[in-house]
Amino acid sequence: MSLFQKLFKQTFIYGLATVLPRMLSFILVPLYTKVMPTGAYGEVTLIFAWFAIFNVVLAYGMETAFFRFFNSEEKPTRVTSTALISVGATTAVFTVFAFFIREQMAVWLNIDPQYIKYVIFILALDALAIIPFAMLRAMQKPRRYAVIKILNVAVNLSLNVFFLLFLPGLSEGNPEGIFSAIYVPDFQISYIFISNLIASALTLALMFPSYRLRNYTFDRVLWSKMIRYGLPVMIAGIAFTINEVFDRIMLSELLPASIAKSEIGKYSACYKIALFMTLFATAFRLGIEPFFFSHSRSENPQKAYAQITNYFVVLGSVILLAVVVYADPLKVLIVRNSDYWEAMPVVPIIILASFCLGIYHNLSVWYKVTDRTRFGAYISIAGAVITIVINYLFIPSIGYYASAYATLAAYASMMSLSYYLGKRYYPIPYNFRKICFYLGISILFSALSFYVFNRDILIGSVFLLVFLLLVYRMEHEFLRRIFIRNED
Repeated sequence: MSLFQKLFKQTFIYGLATVLPRMLSFILVPLYTKVMPTGAYGEVTLIFAWFAIFNVVLAYGMETAFFRFFNSEEKPTRVTSTALISVGATTAVFTVFAFFIREQMAVWLNIDPQYIKYVIFILALDALAIIPFAMLRAMQKPRRYAVIKILNVAVNLSLNVFFLLFLPGLSEGNPEGIFSAIYVPDFQISYIFISNLIASALTLALMFPSYRLRNYTFDRVLWSKMIRYGLPVMIAGIAFTINEVFDRIMLSELLPASIAKSEIGKYSACYKIALFMTLFATAFRLGIEPFFFSHSRSENPQKAYAQITNYFVVLGSVILLAVVVYADPLKVLIVRNSDYWEAMPVVPIIILASFCLGIYHNLSVWYKVTDRTRFGAYISIAGAVITIVINYLFIPSIGYYASAYATLAAYASMMSLSYYLGKRYYPIPYNFRKICFYLGISILFSALSFYVFNRDILIGSVFLLVFLLLVYRMEHEFLRRIFIRNED
């Protein structure tokens, strides 16, 4: 199997581990909104936003540092044991400290105190699984990675459906039965986090063999190197998370209270249609990140990095145009309530923003393989500043459109900064003309289809067909390399 066939095979498997859980999670959106009032759903949304931020903090870049040193150190087992001890110790300290200040923590995070215990223990369980999952990726075991990830979400979703949909009916039908004994009225939010807690505990149990090392060695010198490498990644991760979730918080603060939650709901629901680009970019990143590190010392790795980015742009351009063209059928499947469709005009903007983010992740190889991860932090901070400033200035006048434009501006800026800094510190021979050509044509066709021809599916399909024929004519050799097994 050729190098690129292997890469795309792993990308497909990692993509499966990412796509299926995200697709299954769509079930929860109509379920939550059916059984909970707006305020309760807002509470859940806020807690999950904090989950995203704390997950980055508790990982403190150790996952990426693990990849970096696992492939470069002579004794990878020492890297593994050092990383496991480090994350285990910090997680234990966090859990104990957070538990003792849980009431103050609930006030700081604006979370109802009755849910804070769930938050602490879920965060701890997820943090302990970070390095074991990284080990699976570093050792190129995508199937096991995918199975455990999918199982986690399947258990979580099944428990959510049982607790929120079936348990109330079972309890009412048999007041003296076991289901009545475990059912608590108006306990929906707790049921959601109990489901999450059980799924996280099961996941850690399945990953526990990764902790069974013959010899645990904590290398202080190596740990210092990993921390120096990882902390900028953490800062970049926090800034990235701000780009992902902070616009909802700012919408709630800057819009009139009478419409804020309704506007956030419309925006967030239509935002999910961009999920297809996000899934593709995430799966691609999971597949190529170990590849970037493992081939950093090969002969002329820059050529391979350039080819991979070119391929990403080709495939991403097709996805961008396809999702925009068929946005109306997709909204019926994903956003079932027509009250939310008012925000559909932001869909092409968010999809393009997600595409720019995916390109940025491909371009970021230069600072990862050269140990200049601080530049990743600088770039992400710049994106976070753009996000905050644009949202702050324009939300009062144009509402969630400001959030959409802020997301696009942030990710496009990050992409551009990474490209120009990379040219200086680690030149990679990207085919700039080809990248701009595909990106430009897909954006043009998307804009024409969505805004000029008012989402006419027939006209949009013609645009998509023309673009696919263009891609085939220019990239048929690439397609043969990916989808057709060489005889040797």
